[in-house]
Amino acid sequence: MVNLKINNVAVSVKEGTTILDAAKKAGISIPTLCFLKEINEISACRVCVVEIKGKEKLVTACNNVVTDGMEIYTNSPKVRNTRKINVELILSQHKTHCATCVRSCNCSLQELSNNLNILDNRFEKNLPKNTWDKNYPLIRDDDKCIKCMRCVQICDKVQDLHVWDVSGTGSRTTVGVKDHSSIKEVSCSLCGQCVTHCPVGALRERDDTDRVIQALADPDIITVVQIAPAVRAAWGESFDLPREFATEKRLVAALRLMGINYIFDTNFSADLTITEEATEFLQRLPVVKQSGTPMFTSCCPAWVRFIKSQYPKYVGNLSTAKSPQQMFGAIAKTYYAKLLDVDPSRLFVISIMPCMAKKHECDIPVMNDSGEKDVDVVLTTREVDRLIRAEHIIPSQLPEEEFDAPLGTGTGAAVIFGTTGGVMEAALRTAYFYVTGKKPDVDAFYEVRGFDGIREAKFDVAGTEVSVAVASGLGNARKIIEAIDRGEAHYDFVEIMACPGGCSGGGGQPIKDGEELAEVRGERLRVNDKNSKIRFSHENPSIIDCYKNYLEKPCSHLAHELLHTDHEAWQMPDKTRKK
Repeated sequence: MVNLKINNVAVSVKEGTTILDAAKKAGISIPTLCFLKEINEISACRVCVVEIKGKEKLVTACNNVVTDGMEIYTNSPKVRNTRKINVELILSQHKTHCATCVRSCNCSLQELSNNLNILDNRFEKNLPKNTWDKNYPLIRDDDKCIKCMRCVQICDKVQDLHVWDVSGTGSRTTVGVKDHSSIKEVSCSLCGQCVTHCPVGALRERDDTDRVIQALADPDIITVVQIAPAVRAAWGESFDLPREFATEKRLVAALRLMGINYIFDTNFSADLTITEEATEFLQRLPVVKQSGTPMFTSCCPAWVRFIKSQYPKYVGNLSTAKSPQQMFGAIAKTYYAKLLDVDPSRLFVISIMPCMAKKHECDIPVMNDSGEKDVDVVLTTREVDRLIRAEHIIPSQLPEEEFDAPLGTGTGAAVIFGTTGGVMEAALRTAYFYVTGKKPDVDAFYEVRGFDGIREAKFDVAGTEVSVAVASGLGNARKIIEAIDRGEAHYDFVEIMACPGGCSGGGGQPIKDGEELAEVRGERLRVNDKNSKIRFSHENPSIIDCYKNYLEKPCSHLAHELLHTDHEAWQMPDKTRKK
């Protein structure tokens, strides 16, 4: 143990503890800006400087460890003045148009500047030119970047894609796409983890809320909304609502107030995905066993982009099943249009997703098999929160309202799609029933649960051993594929989610700087599953009716036309294809 004083408070901590963690243990706050524990500890912003008695120079708290007898001052006049200068220097190269910034009131730099009482800036403004393509799903505003390097480190260390890079030194330091390429030319998966870990508004999703507002104003358009499983666990965060209060049914109420015509649950099409994917897996299992390479899930478009750019030889191992988002759009503009007896061209399908890659997915031409554009627009959870504010809706006063029928019915198996391991568990529940004719214990496949980056399990299904793996985070996905490539790992079925923790930690979810909320949100989805009356996808009565009245059976000819896709039919940038 190391004994020291921080602001004259005696502190005892383990050897090797940083000044920042030692202060936190003592209840003393040291501001940070670039710091991400175990990911970005490079003191790029120099906001966490502190004074050590007997030393002339200030030191950064995030990457310097305590020593015995140290006396530290975290807010001395020298520290305050230096910290203020450092923040003013950052502000001199930052577009401070807070009123028109997507992160206003949720910006670490804005909060820090206010806390330091910076009312004016002694340094001249010097903003870089912004040349980004604003039609791309991921937007980067060069003139807001503070060179904290968080995006670089998240993409390198967690997602292992190396999209971002740093060039120049000192005040000439810039962060941009690697090799000075266009974002369209590189292997970006559109996972959005760089966005959720940016402390300011330099990275964001393309805002599509105006398209929704325009659709609502058109009397000839029938608006149809689907709400993804993970959205229900997070949408209330930016309104400071308790998770138990901010239910999906209150989000339904908010959307009805906006004038949405029909509001459905993506859980319906998640159940449809499981029904198709479980059937496909059983059909492919003999070939999987013979080849020694697994079938991969295909519901995460960021993961699909990753495998297409990094390991194209395994694209054929992806399930051909579309994601729940795309299945819903296809069913809405065929089956549901028939139920409504309207021309499908009048339906405007809006997806509310925890994901940025979905914005790209809905534009892939081979994802549109209804004769129309299956999904017209995708809003992230953050965008729907902004839309609620724009409509002057007070979420804390909303009642609970039900989804519309029949595409509003979902099961517990569907809701866990929003957390890592959920797709695998839901698929195994249904696959087991299809093989044995008996329902397994609902918790029979609990081993795939959890938030470790990689999980493995083996299950006996009517005498056949099924080996599975689950990974979240693209760095972990790479580890699994490399192990398969080397012949060190053999699986039959593998679930991959691009974002750590799955969709609950998606790149389109609300941002709380310094907090990783995927696990908390995921546990909420598990509670929803546990409390569901129906916990098997194949038992969803609306799914049963859809097959009976329209699709005939899982993996039928019509089901293949509408609900499956050819992942080889579109290309990622050739510049970054590796194998």
